[in-house]
Amino acid sequence: MNRINRYTGVVFALIICSFVGAHPALSSEVTKATLKNGLRVVIVQNSLAPVVTTQVNYLVGSNEAPPGFPGMAHAQEHMMFRGNPGLSSDQLSSIIAAMGGSFNAQTQQSLTQYFFTVPVEDMETALHVEAVRMRGILDSDKAWGEERGAIEQEVVQDLSDPQYILSTRLMGKLFEGSPYAHDALGTVESFDKTTGAMLKKFYNDWYAPNNAILVIAGNVDPQRTMAVVKRLFGSIPRKKLPARPPINLSPLKPAEMELDSDLSYGLALVAYRFPGLESPDYAAGMVLSDVLSSQRAHLYALVPEGKALSASFDSYALPKMGYSFALAAFPRGEDGRPMVETIKKIIQGYVTNGVPSELIEAAKRHEIAQAEFQKNSVEGLASAWSQALALEGRSSPDDDIKAISKVTVDDVNRVARNFLINDTAITAIMTPRPSGNPVESKNSGRTNESFAPKQVKRVKLPSWAAHVTKPLKVGVTKEGPVDLKLKNGMRLIVKTTRTSDTVTLYGRVKNNPGLEAPPSKEGVDEILGGLFSYGSRRLDRLAFQASLDEIAADVEVGTLFSLQVVKGHFDRGVELIADNLVNPALPEEAFKVVQKETSSLLAGQETSPKWLVGRALKTALYPKDDPALRYAKPETVDRLTLTDVQNYYHAVFRPDMTTIVVVGNVTPEEAKVTIEKYFGDWKAEGPTPETEYQPIAGNRSAAVVVPNNSRVQDEVTLEESLGMTRSHPDYYPLQVGLHILTGAFYATRFYRDLRESSGLVYTVEAYLDIGKTRSIFGVDYGCNPPNVSKARAIIERDLTDMQTRLVTPEELSRAKNLLVHEVVLSNTSTSGIAMGFLRLSQMDLPLDEPTRAADKYQKITATQVRSAFSRWIRPAEFVQVTSGPQPQ
Repeated sequence: MNRINRYTGVVFALIICSFVGAHPALSSEVTKATLKNGLRVVIVQNSLAPVVTTQVNYLVGSNEAPPGFPGMAHAQEHMMFRGNPGLSSDQLSSIIAAMGGSFNAQTQQSLTQYFFTVPVEDMETALHVEAVRMRGILDSDKAWGEERGAIEQEVVQDLSDPQYILSTRLMGKLFEGSPYAHDALGTVESFDKTTGAMLKKFYNDWYAPNNAILVIAGNVDPQRTMAVVKRLFGSIPRKKLPARPPINLSPLKPAEMELDSDLSYGLALVAYRFPGLESPDYAAGMVLSDVLSSQRAHLYALVPEGKALSASFDSYALPKMGYSFALAAFPRGEDGRPMVETIKKIIQGYVTNGVPSELIEAAKRHEIAQAEFQKNSVEGLASAWSQALALEGRSSPDDDIKAISKVTVDDVNRVARNFLINDTAITAIMTPRPSGNPVESKNSGRTNESFAPKQVKRVKLPSWAAHVTKPLKVGVTKEGPVDLKLKNGMRLIVKTTRTSDTVTLYGRVKNNPGLEAPPSKEGVDEILGGLFSYGSRRLDRLAFQASLDEIAADVEVGTLFSLQVVKGHFDRGVELIADNLVNPALPEEAFKVVQKETSSLLAGQETSPKWLVGRALKTALYPKDDPALRYAKPETVDRLTLTDVQNYYHAVFRPDMTTIVVVGNVTPEEAKVTIEKYFGDWKAEGPTPETEYQPIAGNRSAAVVVPNNSRVQDEVTLEESLGMTRSHPDYYPLQVGLHILTGAFYATRFYRDLRESSGLVYTVEAYLDIGKTRSIFGVDYGCNPPNVSKARAIIERDLTDMQTRLVTPEELSRAKNLLVHEVVLSNTSTSGIAMGFLRLSQMDLPLDEPTRAADKYQKITATQVRSAFSRWIRPAEFVQVTSGPQPQ
């Protein structure tokens, strides 16, 4: 079940020009063609970064699955990575890794999508891969037998998520008797009965150029790119497509559902059918959904009124029909039924009395601004076009903007009356059930089984892909960021881009509540974070939100703060976010509400499996009485006063601890003037706070099981503290080794050994959380209880092998390429660029560190990797925390 991306990639120039100014519609930057075999091709230019995203959209999904086999489309998606005529799975994995490993795929009800984001010079290789996969499939029983274990692990993983179970049951009630009633995941039982021949028939029926749309977005030459597409795809024969199953929707019947949850709070939900993509009311439904989710609407008002911990409204659309739902959170221990009735009453009020026209106009402005924001991501731009053409059946993303511009108050109110019908609503209550107490496990999950490591074999790539193994050079950007220090100590980093008429701002106040919250005042930071949404001393909550709505700005405020706004309103946007950050209202009545909400959440958290997992890890990793072990409790929060919050704010929020990054259509001079105008009078008071923990010694091995009755599958985390820090030269060989273990699907050891070869897990990730004074190395995986020790044994074996044997030249080269490509691909969005600079500033690293790192990675040797792993990684000393059934 996937959200419809309603935010298109362009501003329709004739809509509310007084608001956004006249800009060329995206259609003027697009090249389109339909090949003789029926393949539709769209090429969208975007010069944000030297990268390109390709998306192949096959117009087939779970709707077309044979009766009794709901996951057939999903299974075929998996098998597209298991080999094709002329391209083995090993070759595909090696190509993906060499291009940077940025790839994905997803299956929906009516669509299966395959994504690549690669450097521009690798575009033809990515397209060649997709052309080979469109020509034919292997779908052998042997390959399916190997992949079935992984996809069944994915099924069990999702069935261990109570919120996923809720969504599947909800779909079943909303669309009972139609293909929409089941999502694309599938079942273990049906996969056990699936064969390679069945998969191949499904592929032969639906995977055809005349049933596909290819979208390419990025810094490309349209004519050259179109010529490549015609050469690679033009000779693939079209097919006669089968008839699609009919979507016959019976009248909606009311239903009530009750489920247990492993969350720290309860959820109350009221769901309705809603206009589908093909409905003439689709645009009005989008606007209505945005209105009901507004922080100025009655649903969200439950939060500041102290009646709900959170509240929201959302909607999803399928071609024939969509659905929407109102969702509110309530404290553990309370009955969710009154919340359901409260939600219904609020919705009925809008149906009876109508929707405020000012909120309708604000929602329309937001939709139009979001369209311009979409240009700030290469991948987002490709997704917007794919969504519009392949899922919505539009000719362009502009179509939605045009439709939104025509939506009237009467249209919105009509949709509310016709669809928000409480008498046929589906309601659900998710009640949190406490975990049992974490128990120290004598069985650490380790095993004496012997797993001899496989020798990594060398893979010969097809001639058309051989060049991807050559080292990629990261050039120095001609227009690098401008790094400034303001008089009050604030750091300002500005990067000018011209891909859209917008400006993105990210900022961070460097902080550490574990060191900065006074003794017995734990939780003061959480209350402060909840109070920022109540506006400033000049503008109260509703006035502040109304001011943001006037300029259609997206704003978040806290120790991490952000602003996204069209260029013409950059000055006003900075004024508002600075007012909220520097002069927060912190009203007494709001303090009492947030204090109560925080205390309620903390009370539920102490018995929540998710929180207990994190707590168990910290307790085992850090020394007793370490400040990192401090945490807020209901009793500490209940004793706090507004004065405590105010004092904490003044001690922590300081310009000399703050960095702001501005990326977008703004010059450094313009940005500096605006930031100084609204942040310049902010002054630091008192001594500079300490925000870095002291170094610690390495941990001892331990094993803890956190019971979680909602999970079928065990979720396992292995972590250990490292004595090294970010400044140590071993950081670079450790990163190379890490990318030999994970990061590029079957071309990396953990995926090959734990997923491809054994089917023990669906996902496994190794990570290095490295800081200025402390670091953590860890591995996450999920598997069935009998396989926990088997999976850990393989992980330990692979880590030990990294310490005792030299990695192969092919692995070393692939990992280096992967790391260098990650540097290039990190700049595919303005938010990615901004957050990258922000992270570097917080670590006191130079802003060109990624370029320097790319050069260092290329010089790392196999001996250095082995030495770094021998020096720092301790496979036998992991802290293992397992959530779910007792491992066997």
